[in-house]
Amino acid sequence: MNFVIVSGLSGSGKTMALNTLEDQGYYCIDNLPLELLNSLFLSPSISQRAKVAIGVDVRSSGTGLNHLPEDIQTIRDDGHQVTLLYLHADKEILLKRYNETRRKHPLTTSNIGLSEALTLETELMSAIRSSADLEIDTTYTNIYELANFIRSRICNTDRQALSLMFQSFGFKHGIPAATDFIFDVRCLPNPYWVSDIRMHTGKDKPIQEWLETHDAVHDMKQDIIQFTEKWIPHFIENQRSYLTISIGCTGGRHRSVYITDQLGEYFKEHSSENITVSHRELSS
Repeated sequence: MNFVIVSGLSGSGKTMALNTLEDQGYYCIDNLPLELLNSLFLSPSISQRAKVAIGVDVRSSGTGLNHLPEDIQTIRDDGHQVTLLYLHADKEILLKRYNETRRKHPLTTSNIGLSEALTLETELMSAIRSSADLEIDTTYTNIYELANFIRSRICNTDRQALSLMFQSFGFKHGIPAATDFIFDVRCLPNPYWVSDIRMHTGKDKPIQEWLETHDAVHDMKQDIIQFTEKWIPHFIENQRSYLTISIGCTGGRHRSVYITDQLGEYFKEHSSENITVSHRELSS
């Protein structure tokens, strides 16, 4: 059985994630009481299914959340393949989403306001977040991009291979929270200072041709390739299924985009891993 547990902060996109998995043929259960998790596999209607996904959040059990990592390990020891997916977003974005939709946060009461509820929820979910196999930051992600992430990183993944994502970003917009390695390419020549091509991005030919005239750009790309190729086998041996590598420049539109696309193209051609490429600042 391919079993996915979708968890994370309220308002971060868990419902969309479950809907996407359901569209991909998963049998989905939202807000499952945690005391029923282990017995779930004893049900014939569940055990006979190839793909199952459940939603777990603060509604499930406030005190039982800390035990979820142990429960997942028990399920794995019984021979089931389990992926723990965690979704989160910056607090300011979550506040905005709740204010726009006028939904009630599950932890709000007459004495606990929305901001305090989000802080409390973050604390309650900390054990789950630290145990997640894959973490997705939806701060800069719309519903369509999130659906694409789910499909490419979970639904289309050969479990014997590594799901490897390269993403570009701009340091001035903040470091991605959900990442394993960060490479800083701000030391490379910056096409922003060339007025004739400044308006383009790293996906456009004028920027690509300009960057390709600099040896440092080629050296940086090759160094990241060599590092990644060396360490991927060790992650696989350690039973890691997901790896995210972030490439950052100042604004996230020129150098990091170009390097990220180059890395994606190389590994799609030279590896058996499931490769995903994302550009945070180009989609915001």
